[in-house]
Amino acid sequence: MFKQIAIAAALVIASSSAMAQQATKFYAGAEVSTTKLEDAGSESGVGGFVGYKFNQNLAIEAGYNRLASGNIDFEGDKVDIDFNQTNLSVIGTLPLSNGFSVFGRLGYNDIRVKARFEGDSESAKLDDGVVYGLGLGYAFSPAISARVELSVPVSEMTKVAAGVVFHF
Repeated sequence: MFKQIAIAAALVIASSSAMAQQATKFYAGAEVSTTKLEDAGSESGVGGFVGYKFNQNLAIEAGYNRLASGNIDFEGDKVDIDFNQTNLSVIGTLPLSNGFSVFGRLGYNDIRVKARFEGDSESAKLDDGVVYGLGLGYAFSPAISARVELSVPVSEMTKVAAGVVFHF
């Protein structure tokens, strides 16, 4: 009888630890980036994202990024300008060994420019269409990972981002 209870307890402990190691489905993260704008140099930016993993190889992700911000001289006046990106992408991941993985992004994004001058603000769509990219990830633990990605939001922009991902 004692042997059966010990075996049952061992099975319960083993199954609970196996369930604790299962990959989580939802994740969220933050990133810092640098965006190269054709004919305008590079600008730094920040962003955030949320996602849902269907399995270890396939996820869907939504994100918002401030690609660039600064001011320009327009007819002698300084105008503050922001380039903002909203995107929805499918992420394909190939796990490698020792916590590393490579991933690809394919999705839709909307890029808007917002200009502010003397208290007035105007926003306009700059471009929308396909966003694609490649990246490398590293899992520090089942709950925290990091990633580096190169993506192309529109043909005249290239974004390099480094971020941290929290799985829950």
